[in-house]
Amino acid sequence: MSYFIGIDTSTTATKALLIDPKGAVISVASNSYDYQTPHPLWSEQSPDLWSKGTFASIAQVVQQTGVDPQQVKGIGLTGQMHGLVLLDKNNQVLRPSILWNDQRTTAECDEIRQLFGKSQLISVTGNDALTGFTASKIMWVKHHEPDIYHQIAKILLPKDYVRFCLTGELTLDRAGGAGTQLFDLKARSWSADLINTLGIDPQWLPPTVEGTEATGGLTAEAAAKTGLLPNTTVYAGGGDQAASAVGTGAIAEGVVSLSLGTSGVIFATTDHPLIEPDGKLHAFCHAIPDKWHLMGVMLSAAGSLRWHHDTHAPDSDYDTFTRSCADIPAGSGGLIFLPYLTGERTPHPDPLARGAFIGLTVQHTQAHMTRAVMEGVAFGFRDIFELMQGMGLSNIRQVRVSGGGSKSPLWRQILADVLNTEIVTVNTAEGAAFGAALLAAIGHGHFSDPATAVEQTIQITGRTKPSTNATIYSNIYTIYRDLYPRLKTSFHRLSHLNHQQFSI
Repeated sequence: MSYFIGIDTSTTATKALLIDPKGAVISVASNSYDYQTPHPLWSEQSPDLWSKGTFASIAQVVQQTGVDPQQVKGIGLTGQMHGLVLLDKNNQVLRPSILWNDQRTTAECDEIRQLFGKSQLISVTGNDALTGFTASKIMWVKHHEPDIYHQIAKILLPKDYVRFCLTGELTLDRAGGAGTQLFDLKARSWSADLINTLGIDPQWLPPTVEGTEATGGLTAEAAAKTGLLPNTTVYAGGGDQAASAVGTGAIAEGVVSLSLGTSGVIFATTDHPLIEPDGKLHAFCHAIPDKWHLMGVMLSAAGSLRWHHDTHAPDSDYDTFTRSCADIPAGSGGLIFLPYLTGERTPHPDPLARGAFIGLTVQHTQAHMTRAVMEGVAFGFRDIFELMQGMGLSNIRQVRVSGGGSKSPLWRQILADVLNTEIVTVNTAEGAAFGAALLAAIGHGHFSDPATAVEQTIQITGRTKPSTNATIYSNIYTIYRDLYPRLKTSFHRLSHLNHQQFSI
């Protein structure tokens, strides 16, 4: 009997998930924590929270199931991407981690483009310089915290700091490495040219491995804290989106995953590295060996609906709230919502973009606004969808949806209509953590390859096909996509108004 554990180190909690030999989830435990925003645009977190959360969550799933520790054959890791963890020569943390959603590094992004050249940067790494990525965070520390910068001995990502705490090994998976923006995407390795241009010591960067490779075994201390045996193998895993794609079975070209969580992600596996020439899509290495992926991110997906609910109907439960707009015709009576409540990333990399209702009249009700929010988020996904199709992924035949928003049948139908593609749900609800466990099982040899693992563990549980509303939404989308370019200047002017004169 072979059991496997997946660990997901997210921004708000560390989750441990235990699967049985057939890939069924038999136990889940989670330990939550917070992050800090000590200054505007900053987002930081103590790495100590992740290690404590990992030890506690593993111990809980072991205790809940009573599984024999000898039968736990491997642990797979996943978690938030891009976060900067700095260690000194004694492997001690130098400062709180600067997280993926930190926005302080606009000047450093400009510097990276200037030093290396924007087109060359995109060609090598697959991405334009963005505040979320790790490279600009390193440059920020260099400029603003030189005392810390000169003590750096090793750079890790959040998930890989957890690996260090479990095994004592300093290693990165290649999906995570590509997300630092210091990788040569096609070579699946660190870019010596870029690293040299930015003045980063290559000794700071750990060796990288594929997502199914072993990266060491549990130390005696980690084993004692988790209830597992020393030397239990820890596998490389991958960033949360790559692992989530494995966990939903979206691992072949033509089948994409759509995550409808607080933020929104469309993830497309590719057999070859594809790079959007303007950097509007993210291109990273996959957690699956010799695969790559394209990814588009909208910053406020289900988060837009939560804001609308909490602001306009906080006493209503979500089911009642969303059902209230089921009878509103497609198009919400000519009302369009722009879901840029926290800026945007794809296809408009603009932290100053703002949300908006366009077309409001006295005839519109709260129900109209609710449907407009759901439709606006779907239009945002279509922006990403069309970029991917323009990259040659014209054979997209199925979208596998996950995340809290996917529980709404109405939202799934709106997505199917707006994207004009079949939307399916699957039997796995744990996404990234489940994918990490599968990667460990593949690495161990329990499954012969990723395709076999997916075939044997993941089943489609629901299908939503496009309706006649697809034509209506196609017409409305042409209006939606024109709005941001027309409003961009106004958004930026509003954002730059003195806070004392115009407080929100």
